Amino acid sequence: MSEYYNPNEQEPGSEKRLLIAFALTFVVLLIFQPIIMKYVKNNAPQPTQVVQPKPAPPPAAEAQVATPAASKPAGSAAPTAPSKKAETEKETVIENDVYRIVFSNRGAQVTSWILKKYTDENGKPLELVHQEAAAQYGYPLSLWVGDEGLRKRLASALYVPSATGTLHPPAEVTFEYSEGDLSVRKSFQFDHSYVLRVSTEVRQNGKPVQALPAWPSGFGDQVTPAMYASERIDYEWAGKIERMQADRKGETVGQGRTVPGPFSWAGPTDQYFAAVFLPDNPTSAVMVQYRNSIDVPKDPQKPDPKDTRKFEVLGAAVGNAEGATTGRMFVGPKNLDVLESVKATPAGGPAPDLRGLVDFGRFGFIGRPLFLALRWTYEHVVANWGWAIVLLTVVINLVLFPLRLSQMKSALKMQKAQPLMKSLKDKYDAKISKLSKADASKKMEMRQQMNQEMMALYKREGINPAGGCLPLLIQFPFLIAFYTMLGNAIELRHARWFWIHDLSGPDPYKILPIAIIVTTIWMQKITPQGGMDPNQQKMMMFMMPVMLGFFAWTYAAGLSLYWLVGTLVSIGFQFALNQTKLGREIREDAERRAKKRAQKG
Repeated sequence: MSEYYNPNEQEPGSEKRLLIAFALTFVVLLIFQPIIMKYVKNNAPQPTQVVQPKPAPPPAAEAQVATPAASKPAGSAAPTAPSKKAETEKETVIENDVYRIVFSNRGAQVTSWILKKYTDENGKPLELVHQEAAAQYGYPLSLWVGDEGLRKRLASALYVPSATGTLHPPAEVTFEYSEGDLSVRKSFQFDHSYVLRVSTEVRQNGKPVQALPAWPSGFGDQVTPAMYASERIDYEWAGKIERMQADRKGETVGQGRTVPGPFSWAGPTDQYFAAVFLPDNPTSAVMVQYRNSIDVPKDPQKPDPKDTRKFEVLGAAVGNAEGATTGRMFVGPKNLDVLESVKATPAGGPAPDLRGLVDFGRFGFIGRPLFLALRWTYEHVVANWGWAIVLLTVVINLVLFPLRLSQMKSALKMQKAQPLMKSLKDKYDAKISKLSKADASKKMEMRQQMNQEMMALYKREGINPAGGCLPLLIQFPFLIAFYTMLGNAIELRHARWFWIHDLSGPDPYKILPIAIIVTTIWMQKITPQGGMDPNQQKMMMFMMPVMLGFFAWTYAAGLSLYWLVGTLVSIGFQFALNQTKLGREIREDAERRAKKRAQKG
């Protein structure tokens, strides 16, 4: 299978392989030269009568024509095709209920791809083409070929379109271009979904050229550092999904890097949108990666060329490594219902659709059901995503209440037994301190005795040493799954809740982060901290809330809302538990110890 390489970024050992290839080619030519010469002599073409064409009319302005090319002498090595090219640049628009796509016949590529059901930061229909990046590095459905000069020629040529103006699906548009030894045909079919059919073929000197349809330059919704950071190139085969990022160690995206198939689907994605190719023949598919950088104004409202920051934009070209490419392409939102309606290539194994484009993370087996529960709450209980998060958070905390109760009881019992544990530790520490360094074995023996007595104390007081940690470990996957799910749910994009206009972005007034800091301090003040040093306890009471508030400052507001509601529910549980007999005993014990410390001070 042929591969493309960036000449400025070759793989290790490529120079050695190139030298070997040249040497072998030279040897083959040397050995077969007599045979080749004999064949050429015996099979030389005989003179033939050439029928002259009728005189052509006087030259006129370039038009949308298909005229015979100049005849070449018999035996010429480079066959030519009838010239076919347009005289002016024209547009063809494809429009249905979900998108409006504008093709230019210059390059037969897309200059605008608007998703009607989604809006940008200014409330306008979302332009999915990253205009600044595309102008520099290529527009959607341009073609990648290994020869840079040919690549530029294919992107700048004026193709002859089969139709102009506005077409409404079901529709098909074909672009053709030929001149000299080059001929190109690009065909696109559209229906009422986010899927289109793509066919491309390039021939040069009568031979097929490996030309791959591409989405080269990121997405138009990328306006924040977080959105640029969410870019990836994903691909799937036989149920296994690979997600490649520009800044990830190991399998990273590289400009011009080739990834051989097979692929059921492959292409660039960001947090909420994707442009993936579904080749008809996955086993012969190949992907070439785009990785470029652009300068973006720090203040989009007042752009200043001198005040910019660099961001990388990713893209991919996917097609048949052996000639003409045919297949489908999905360009649209990473909405679970939409993705599950797009069937993957049948040869792609157990993955039936594109649902793998939504990354629910390591705990996806929990994250996906959580999302379905959140969506059900939104659709059937309360038609607001913010309130749906609140209700689902309460439900999750109620479901996990037995674990949380076990954790709280363990903390209360641990604090109640703290004086006995400290007394036991002090007794053995005093004995061990009297031993010399030579009595190492004796010290170890006494520590083992202390541990045995400590375990006996735990048993007598009904304390499970893992009682505080195990419930936390069980709750941890739910926390991570909810975090990941909310960060990838396109439904939260531009969803409103009170003062928040976008639950997928940070709180504009920082009310939620400040509330998280306050409630976390409150929670720590009412929660027994058995076994913790008072100074350490004071430090944690300050550090943990500030750290959580710092993260929440840039969290998606939906995540901050989830954390805040969970903390408030925990405060309610803790208050209730503190009113039990065990809780009252702990409070009284804590007050006695506080008085003793005050008297000593």
